[in-house]
Amino acid sequence: MWGGRFAAGPASIMREINASIPFDKRLWKQDIAGSKAHVAMLAKQGIVDGEDAQAITEGLNRIAAEYEADGVPVDLYLEDIHMVTESRLAQLIGPTAGRLHTARSRNDQVATDFRLWVRDAIDEVQAGLIGLQRALLARADENADSVMPGFTHLQSAQPVTLGHHLMAYYEMVRRDRSRFADARARADECPLGAAALAGTSFPIDRHATAAALGFAKPTDNSLDSVSDRDFALDYLMAATQASLHLSRLAEEFIIWASQPFGFVKLPDAYSTGSSIMPQKRNPDAAELVRGHAGRIMGCMTALCVTMKGLPLAYSKDMQDDKPPVFEAHDLLALSIAAMTGMIETVTFRTDRMRGLAESGFATATDLADWLVREGGIPFREAHHITGRAVAAAEAAGVPLDQLPIATLQEIDARIDDRIYAVLTVDASVASRMSHGGTAPMQVRARIAQAREELG
Repeated sequence: MWGGRFAAGPASIMREINASIPFDKRLWKQDIAGSKAHVAMLAKQGIVDGEDAQAITEGLNRIAAEYEADGVPVDLYLEDIHMVTESRLAQLIGPTAGRLHTARSRNDQVATDFRLWVRDAIDEVQAGLIGLQRALLARADENADSVMPGFTHLQSAQPVTLGHHLMAYYEMVRRDRSRFADARARADECPLGAAALAGTSFPIDRHATAAALGFAKPTDNSLDSVSDRDFALDYLMAATQASLHLSRLAEEFIIWASQPFGFVKLPDAYSTGSSIMPQKRNPDAAELVRGHAGRIMGCMTALCVTMKGLPLAYSKDMQDDKPPVFEAHDLLALSIAAMTGMIETVTFRTDRMRGLAESGFATATDLADWLVREGGIPFREAHHITGRAVAAAEAAGVPLDQLPIATLQEIDARIDDRIYAVLTVDASVASRMSHGGTAPMQVRARIAQAREELG
């Protein structure tokens, strides 16, 4: 490959450290597509003879069929997917294969391949996230009226509905999808034709190759074209945020599945047993999703550290850009599929949820709000009165709505029988009618709107 510049070949360790074919073989479809677009442009511009271009294209089609059937051969001597393909093309059509590399470099070639792959990866993630959103909507709709404790500091705070809780994750996923969409839009520029770093003296048509590969436009600076990996970092940052949201959902399932909570029964398909304790049903799928978030975050950090000090334009360090992106994508796809499956098949123990919502003085804020609304009492004073009522209920071993009116009036004479209408958990959630609140009517309205958004 290096022609007459070197008298001897690389040492075996150099071949091993220098080769990227073990992982960049994953780019073969994108590499074939880029090469076909490039040679078609070269022929149109009269840079390569039409017959040679046809022979190259037919050879590339044959190579694609071979890769599809048998996989990409790993040859460390040929280093990467670009040279493996070019070498095979030479075997098939002879010296004419050498014309394919006219007016391009492996620098702009790999930048183009990698952008194409990331763009495809984003489309795959978006499809998975839409499936997760649909699963969340379906289960939220089923449970728009199901009362559960809402928590702050993992302490019972106020009653909410399970539907409202699940819709919180819908909103997280909606933001995740917007981040991936933004990443895709920024990646939608084609580096092909930037060559090694300075462009080329051949009369190429970069707009034609960009259009042929489905890009919005060619990149505008040849140095930036081959040295930019923002598109990969954008993907990893969006993947990291999505994995954090999936991890939070997984953590809640892990907590909810524990015996002290007992809010859910995880399906057999997403649980495992113990090698020694036959009664165990371990939430291993959720725990692995939680663990994957750390690995995806590590992938993002790895590429940030690789890129942080590189001068323009291309450095060999950038060969290490692909493994973290590939790993993060595979982990994220697994995590999305696992959480979607769990959402679709989990059994929610809504009776248990309601029982705990009713037992934790979760309607205390409703008492304070009633004192403000009906008694004209400043909220801070109402807060103090309610605190005394909670202490009395705790001492009596009853929930707030079972505290006798006489006891409440001893605390504050302005309380009357009307208070019992707001102290049940159902009354509490129904009253939260503010936009985005947990009232079942608001939850169902947001579900309907979300279904329209998804189409």
